[in-house]
Amino acid sequence: MAAPHLPAGYTAHPIDPAADRPRLQALAAACRTVLDPDATADPDALDAVLKRDGLDPAADVVLVRAPGGDLAAWAWTDRRTAVAVHPGHRGRGLGAALLDWTERRARERGDSLLTQTVDDRDPAAVALLQTHGYRPRATNWLLEIPLDDTELPPPPAGVTVRPFHPDDAHAVHRLSDAAFGDWQERSKPFEEWAAFHLHRESFAPDRSPLALVDGRVVGAALSLVRPGSTDGYVETLAVDREFRHRGIARHLLRYSFAACRRAGLAHGTLWTHSGTGALDLYLKIGMTVRRATSVVGKDLTTP
Repeated sequence: MAAPHLPAGYTAHPIDPAADRPRLQALAAACRTVLDPDATADPDALDAVLKRDGLDPAADVVLVRAPGGDLAAWAWTDRRTAVAVHPGHRGRGLGAALLDWTERRARERGDSLLTQTVDDRDPAAVALLQTHGYRPRATNWLLEIPLDDTELPPPPAGVTVRPFHPDDAHAVHRLSDAAFGDWQERSKPFEEWAAFHLHRESFAPDRSPLALVDGRVVGAALSLVRPGSTDGYVETLAVDREFRHRGIARHLLRYSFAACRRAGLAHGTLWTHSGTGALDLYLKIGMTVRRATSVVGKDLTTP
């Protein structure tokens, strides 16, 4: 794979996950806080990327160093893609160069579509992606609700709710895969799914309730700890199609948020995707939109 065509003085390098982790975390923090000074880190984000099924870190990831050796940008591509440029190195053509590189690499891989997520608060990034042929495909919303001491009501009739246990992993994977099958980009193998959801240091099983009917897992809310944040965060909420519209999702959220409140947190949060059709559910239970991102895509089947 050819290196990206970079501005003078900048050099491309392969990733060394262990050695580059602190630099990548610092880069992510700089990109995050330029949009939101109060934003907190996702310490497992790099591992989640590198464990994507089909991603070859040696070929599908590139790091860019500035003339002085500092990490200035990085990019990866594997059907989805991401490009991040340090705020101190923007406006020099790095973003455009890395977008070109991800597209060339994706075509080499045989990918027909590239998608990535862009924060709506970053108009320069939105404009750059539009210039490179990316078009809107979906919207993500980060929702929040203040946590109070309201007593947790009983679960719906016939439903048992308890915290996640490691023995539940495969059942929850099957549930999640089926629940999101209509809109997710592909079915994820168990190991990739578990690496992203369960095998993260930030996974919080005590805040991750399951709903069972006759011993069968029919709902799950998987939560993560956000270091340094006052937010409780539900990363995934899924309910079996057969058992929807019975109040299970609402109860699982309340259960998870109650656990967050007991931990001293101030808000319950989660992301939802326009493809799930779940926004109205969250608004009806009192959640409000904190911010939004857009999923954009580029068709690679045309020249």
